[in-house]
Amino acid sequence: MVQRVMGDAAEDGLAAARLLHDFNREYGEPAPPPQELAARLAELVEKGHVTVLLARERETGAPVGVAVMRVQPSIWSRGQEVYLAELYVVPGQRGRGYGRELVTEAMHVARERGADYALVVTSEDDRLAQRLYEAAGFRRTEGEGGPVMVAYEREL
Repeated sequence: MVQRVMGDAAEDGLAAARLLHDFNREYGEPAPPPQELAARLAELVEKGHVTVLLARERETGAPVGVAVMRVQPSIWSRGQEVYLAELYVVPGQRGRGYGRELVTEAMHVARERGADYALVVTSEDDRLAQRLYEAAGFRRTEGEGGPVMVAYEREL
């Protein structure tokens, strides 16, 4: 089961924040404490900047996955575009359809909000994520079938 996290749903927001924190820790990335991240997510959801989705384990209802997406006006069309910024399923629950459910719901929300384009990025070695996105209809636009893209980041 996948549900949208509302800005005032403190328990769901904290569950989503814990999963995002665990995601970053799993991949050796820094992450703010879950309480701090939950407050930030609530603020972003309230202002309509992001949509947060929470996947729950079918039998127990325990949080097992999270997706965070941004919908913004497209430069290239009159529609909106969606960036699936984060998608994470806890390691012990992978391969059970939760990632697929999160992507499906994210695309449903994107269409509801007028999006006509979706983008997601994953690492070159994350084959499981690549299979998930390809099965959901995403096509690889660099490397195989296009030029290799290089991402850059900078602190400001």
